[in-house]
Amino acid sequence: MNVETIWPEYQAGLKAFLYKNVSNPDDVEDLLQEILIKTYQNLNTVKENTKVKSWLFQIAGNTLIDFYRSRAKGADITQEILWYAQPDKNVFQQLSLCILPFINALPEEEAKLLTAVEIDGLSQKAYAEKIGVKYSTLKSRVQKSRQMLYGLFSDCCELSIDHKGNLMDFQAKRKNCSSC
Repeated sequence: MNVETIWPEYQAGLKAFLYKNVSNPDDVEDLLQEILIKTYQNLNTVKENTKVKSWLFQIAGNTLIDFYRSRAKGADITQEILWYAQPDKNVFQQLSLCILPFINALPEEEAKLLTAVEIDGLSQKAYAEKIGVKYSTLKSRVQKSRQMLYGLFSDCCELSIDHKGNLMDFQAKRKNCSSC
């Protein structure tokens, strides 16, 4: 049993297997060459001729695993990938200049609520007691008011938000936004 006799028999099947798992034809050819080299170096370890096919496909599977592992290690890490990346403080400074006009564009009750809680720093519990509503009711109103505020921001600006909901950047949709 030698490489020259078994390789032509299994090469097409191995290539088809690789194409199912790798989309780039150049990568498929590279992986096929790598499998050929491993076959040449280790064929003497196969004791039974009936196990050659399964042995070759196991080599192919392991080569694929190594291929994807090496890609993951060498991947360029960008800020978007890093969940712990902090947004530019300048983003918050720029948007903080716009927050009051946006809040004031809300209906009066929601504007008062968000001004007290978000701008003045009054706790939701304290504000609930101040206006005589249940704390759970006020929490719902705060959420609803925040969603309305987000809607106003979204109408004016394209907000870039990470997968955890944190504001990362913004871009004005039009030159003169009515609220800012």
